[in-house]
Amino acid sequence: MQPLFSIITVTWNAEQVIAPTLHSIANQSFNDYEYIVMDGASSDGTLALVRQAGIPHARIFSEPDKGLYDAMNKAIDRAEGKYLIFLNAGDAFASRSVLLRMSEAAEGSPGVIYGQTQLVNAEREVVGMRHLTAPARLTADSFKRGMLVCHQAFVARRDLVEHYDLSYRFSADYDWCIRVLRKSEGNAYVGQEPMISFLTDGLTDKHHRDSLKERFDIMCRYYGTVPTVWRHLTFVPRYLVNKLRRKVKKY
Repeated sequence: MQPLFSIITVTWNAEQVIAPTLHSIANQSFNDYEYIVMDGASSDGTLALVRQAGIPHARIFSEPDKGLYDAMNKAIDRAEGKYLIFLNAGDAFASRSVLLRMSEAAEGSPGVIYGQTQLVNAEREVVGMRHLTAPARLTADSFKRGMLVCHQAFVARRDLVEHYDLSYRFSADYDWCIRVLRKSEGNAYVGQEPMISFLTDGLTDKHHRDSLKERFDIMCRYYGTVPTVWRHLTFVPRYLVNKLRRKVKKY
């Protein structure tokens, strides 16, 4: 029988960060899911931790890959669930009822199930909400203003999903989400309570400038160059405010 959800975690030497991810999955009150770990041939204790977590319906694959998005494509090909959830090592479900809430939203078979994301630090302390807020109504045009929904909180129906575009090194998830939304006829919002706890030290955080450039290119591709440039001028005040907030927190 097809599971409702395929939860996918891509790993490579993630021993230091994966425990909260595994705990949040094992602790869910809803269990109609499979768990796929797509590992890039780790040399540390990552796979041992996954096996020890005792998560039901876990499927572990470990082989060399060409990076994060290549591994995600491999996971897509192996996934059997109706909906795909990409939960990176270090990220976690925000509460034990997240899958239950998503299962209720899935009753109408929406193209995308989505929600809010809170940020946590390495000590798993909540440091705030993601600065882009998921809207109550989501369409492909929503992403003109950026990636309003965090990738981990963007749950796509399997039949709408294509492979990630490997020409993008840091923002293939943004392109992927837009392509899904352009095919989706209805999307379900699970409310203000956070779905995901996002660890604030990810690959995109470390390559922030390169990621922004790729996102700009993607915006121009889907929404037009002139409208995208104009829209970015309106982003400047938001950028300056966020930069000031980060500086205040630092001191």
